[in-house]
Amino acid sequence: MDYLVRDLAEIVLKKIQPNKVVIVFGARRVGKTMLVKEIIEKLGEPCLSLNGEDITVHDKLALRTAENFRQIIGSYKLLYIDEAQKIPEIGQKLKLMVDEIDGLKIIISGSSSFDIHNEAGEPLTGRKYSFNLYGLSENEYNQVENNITKIDKLKERLIYGNYPELMHLPNQDEKKDYLNEMISSYLLKDILVFENIKNSQKIFNLLRLIAFQIGSEVSLQELGNQLSISKNTVEKYLDLLSKVFILHKLEGFSRNMRKEVTKNSKWYFLDNGIRNAIIANFNPVNARNDIGQLWENYMISERIKVQEYRRIYSNNYFWRTYEQQEIDWVEERDGSLFGYEFKWKESKVKIPSQWQNSYSDAHFEVINNSNFESWLK
Repeated sequence: MDYLVRDLAEIVLKKIQPNKVVIVFGARRVGKTMLVKEIIEKLGEPCLSLNGEDITVHDKLALRTAENFRQIIGSYKLLYIDEAQKIPEIGQKLKLMVDEIDGLKIIISGSSSFDIHNEAGEPLTGRKYSFNLYGLSENEYNQVENNITKIDKLKERLIYGNYPELMHLPNQDEKKDYLNEMISSYLLKDILVFENIKNSQKIFNLLRLIAFQIGSEVSLQELGNQLSISKNTVEKYLDLLSKVFILHKLEGFSRNMRKEVTKNSKWYFLDNGIRNAIIANFNPVNARNDIGQLWENYMISERIKVQEYRRIYSNNYFWRTYEQQEIDWVEERDGSLFGYEFKWKESKVKIPSQWQNSYSDAHFEVINNSNFESWLK
């Protein structure tokens, strides 16, 4: 069975330091626990592991005193807490540990960023390093793939996505079952328990509407009308869906040109397989009428991984004018602009004239299935 070394491993390893907390965020089943185990193995020192979903762990950590935590941790200098967002007041507890227990290194992981950010964000200011882990990346697949098999595997990932366990499932039926189970049992679990949200069908229908609007601007008012809920509720649900790593929001770019459109945002799925499971369409690439949407969504999710794992700090946008000139993906970094258009097959695409006239120094490139690997490196 192939196990791929994750790109994030070495970066996280370097940040594990005495009296610091390393936080690894990510959707359920993307491999957070396996990643941390790999890191702990490389550290080569005894580690106390706790599970935030275990109620006995809650009981042990309930008494928020330095002495209680010293007794629990004992002689260990490395502590790992999985699903840490489940533990009440986790931020204050971690702060007390790193402040009062000399030399302690802490790693925590969580599948929903809103709980940990809310609970741990402010107390751990100056004491933490945060990372996002996503499904397997194209760069990680290169450990087991070559140029001959790459394009066929890529076509498969456009349909089934990048969850690590999919690599070990023998056929397409099992992959479909896995993704459908992910939706019903895992992905919506965190958001449904948050604020006691009980109407899972509304959230599922919202995801379905978003799935059909990949690459298009989304009107919150229109979504609310279609779902018979308020615009504010739509906005809240979308925000929560982004915080449990299902969706990613992209806003419009403008430097105050009157012709540039910035009112509405675009939304993308962080995994193609989840998107296709939501719309119940696992047809192969050559039988799809939405290959453009699949490619655009996939390239954006892959670029997000590259930025995270390479620590590329960039403001990301789309660009469109009222005259319908547009660019799929714009990066604002290092004082420069980089525009990218996504096309599944190699084709000639002209630089939008208004982009060229307004941002003459900006870079522009078309990303297709022949050159995407160099872009993702």
